[in-house]
Order: sequence, then C-alpha cells, then structure tokens
Amino acid sequence: MPRSAPAFWRHRGVPALFLLPLSLIFSVLAWVRRRLFAWGVLKAVRLPVPVVVVGNIAVGGSGKTPVALWLADALRLRGFRPGIVSRGYGGTVEGVAEVDPVGDPALLGDEPVLMAALSGCPVFVGRDRPAAGRALLAAHPDVNVLIADDGLQHYRLARDVELVVLDEATLGNRLPLPAGPLREGVGRVRRSALVLAHGPLSAGLQAALQPVPVFSFHLQGRFFERLADRSERCLPEAFRGRRVHALAGIGQPERFFRQMEALGLSIERRPFPDHHVFIQSDLSIPDGDVLLMTEKDAVKCRAFAPADCWVWPVRVQIAPGAAELIVEKLDGPPTA
Repeated sequence: MPRSAPAFWRHRGVPALFLLPLSLIFSVLAWVRRRLFAWGVLKAVRLPVPVVVVGNIAVGGSGKTPVALWLADALRLRGFRPGIVSRGYGGTVEGVAEVDPVGDPALLGDEPVLMAALSGCPVFVGRDRPAAGRALLAAHPDVNVLIADDGLQHYRLARDVELVVLDEATLGNRLPLPAGPLREGVGRVRRSALVLAHGPLSAGLQAALQPVPVFSFHLQGRFFERLADRSERCLPEAFRGRRVHALAGIGQPERFFRQMEALGLSIERRPFPDHHVFIQSDLSIPDGDVLLMTEKDAVKCRAFAPADCWVWPVRVQIAPGAAELIVEKLDGPPTA
C-alpha cells in the first residue's frame, strides 16, 4: 500500500466497516456514471486516432508510468507514432499544455515530465483528457495512436483498448473508497483487453480475472546514473561498504527499498508520500554518504540534489505476447 494510504485499507477492521455506507454510495455513483456513458446519456469523445488507456482500479502505485513508457516503445517498434496524454497529477497547470522534457514538475506533474524525457513522444497534460488529445494531435499531426496514462476511469475519452496494470498489494482489503483503496471493483477488469500484473497474483485473483489475458512484468535496472550528469554511470558494487540513503516518493516506496537491498546495499530508508514536493533539506546527507532515488523523484530534485546523488533507472520487462495482442486489438486480427 502507498505510504500515505490509511493503515486500515489493509484490513477489514472497525474503521473500514464504519465507512462502508460511504463506500456503497461511492460504488453506486461510479456504477451509474459508467452506465450513463455506456447508454450514451453522457457522451464520450471519439478522437480521430486509436486510444489505448493504461490504468488501474486502485489508489496507489502499480507501475502505470513504466508500463506507458514500455507501450510507447513497443508501438513505435511496430510502426506506430504514439503520443501520450496525462492528467498531470501533482501539477498546477491550467487548461492543456505540452510537456517539455526538462519542464517544471510542479507545474506539469512529475510523471508527465518523466514520460516526456524518456519516451521520445509528445506528451500533453490536462484535466480534460479529450481536449489534451485534440491539442496533441493538432500540434503533432503525424501521431497516429494515443496512450492515455492513468485514464481507466476517465470515460469522457473514448478508448479502443484498455490495459489494466494490477499489483495485488495495492488492492488491500478489496473495499471501495473510502473504506478501502478500490476505485472500481475487481470485476471491472474483466471488461479490459488485457492485464499486466506487477508481481505474482494469488490463485483467487487469477480466477476472478478470467478470461482476460494476464501478462506478468517486473521492473529491471542495470546501473546507477549520477543525477548531475546522467552520462556518468556505476554499478551497485561501487556503493557497497559506504553509508547509503535511499529516498522514494512513489506509490510504494518499500518496493524501491527492497530493490536496493536486493542489490546487496545496506540502506537508510527515506520514504515520502507519492508525488511529494521535495525541498533541499529532504535530500541532505552527511559528507561522504550517498543518496539514491528513483527517476520519478529525480525530475523534481535535480536543481538542488547533493553531488553524490544517484538515480536508479528501471525499465519494464514483460512476458512475450502482450505487445502483439495490443497491436491486434488496434489493427484487427491478422488475415490468413
């Protein structure tokens, strides 16, 4: 569960049961809204290019941004010219804006800036996802497919393919908001094209997802990069025997800390809430120590990070067949 999430989301204890009436209201309203779009009472906006939605059903980090980056690369390798639209959570920009790869995360959001820097795709942000998509296509008419990052519940944007990123740890007590972390129930996943599972899934959850295809993935890194000069790299062995601080302001900081320890590093953990706005004192370390962080945090810290600050870039490693299934959904099944 995210560090900032209520502890009772992990269990069906008294606080969760007390909030169940509010969860029932939330679930009914979410169901009614979804049905109004399905019945055409509320109109979804159809853009002139196919849209692939990457989303999840629970609050908290499940790996959506790395998956969106993987998808952009996978589509480009198969002849598409993708663009990305995002809500820009954590940013303050009004209306719609194009994201500069070295833009201000406080204005545009940390994840959009990271995606603009790493994807090689145009990235636009806006609360109104259809408006962001239209603006992107007007500015980049060569784009022929859009990836909607964290857009599963944004039903105003019509979609051609839904890809659900699922980490069972984020499902907690399996109750809807506010009694639990679920935006929508597990059954909602069965209406998607495929599931990308971050980590193992229990037998019961696997059964609940049938017949949707499930592909497992994990995040893999090879080396660290110095934040002040990303061309300077080193292997984890360079930090063994030194005092190491690991900082993470992501959905699941513990996942990053476990990765660092799996590399053989003894770390001092510094967890922060997801999308935390860092200040210089958050990054202070004694002389001679090392500070390690994620790429998502690095885009917010590069202006004031200490000299011995290193980033751990990770990329999605996914079971074969997922990209081909997405392309088939976009193009239609191959002809004999």
